[in-house]
Amino acid sequence: MNDMTLSQKADALEEQMARELDYIVIKSRLYSLAEADLSPPPNAAALQKQHPNARVLMGDDPRLPAMPDAPTLMDFFKYRFGPCMHLLQSARHAVNAGLGEKMVLACLLHDISTIGFIRGDHGYWGAQLVEPYVDEEVTWAIRAHQVLRFYPDDSVGYEYPQSYINSFGEEYRPDPYIEADYKRMRAHKWYMSGRMITVHDIYSFDPDAKVELEEFTDVIGRNFRQPEQGLGFDNSPVAHMRRAMIRPAKYL
Repeated sequence: MNDMTLSQKADALEEQMARELDYIVIKSRLYSLAEADLSPPPNAAALQKQHPNARVLMGDDPRLPAMPDAPTLMDFFKYRFGPCMHLLQSARHAVNAGLGEKMVLACLLHDISTIGFIRGDHGYWGAQLVEPYVDEEVTWAIRAHQVLRFYPDDSVGYEYPQSYINSFGEEYRPDPYIEADYKRMRAHKWYMSGRMITVHDIYSFDPDAKVELEEFTDVIGRNFRQPEQGLGFDNSPVAHMRRAMIRPAKYL
């Protein structure tokens, strides 16, 4: 095992899980492409020849906590989102700064794509994930924060983050579509709403501070339209995205 590559170790672990849990986990096509695997997508029938007693996963993943039948936003925070202390601290930072509830909610939700769905273009994805359930200004601000974070604003004391220089290099410049969106967003009536997320995003995280999700129960209750059927089952334009978060390893 020690002589295996990371990819081989991952494959061996999946085979072990298939034997122990009686199901087959298929990697997504994008995952395979990122590993330079250009072979045809895995075929369930072929894999079942190797594991004749296993079935392709089409339901809940037993490796993940079970979700309620009608999941709420709070349930996604508890059972599907990764570590979210940064979001909680960002929201509290907004509360302490006297921001209104809409912006507190925007700060609470601004990175949900990163911690629960996908990293690339996370502001755009995150805005889409919440669009049917929140005020239009909240959606706009979440989308805008991804763009605005790359551009300083002296009027609110926001500087280009040193962490970006460390991570991306001094020569990095945002993509042209980001630059074009910045010009549009800078002139928008809600510009400052998006900017407030960047202000309370960058400087909010403190590894020693503790914030509980329940501190925002009332804010969520008043500003997030929770569907009776549950997120993912309300026939909204983003229900399929929520279902993908509930069952991320589902074959089809």
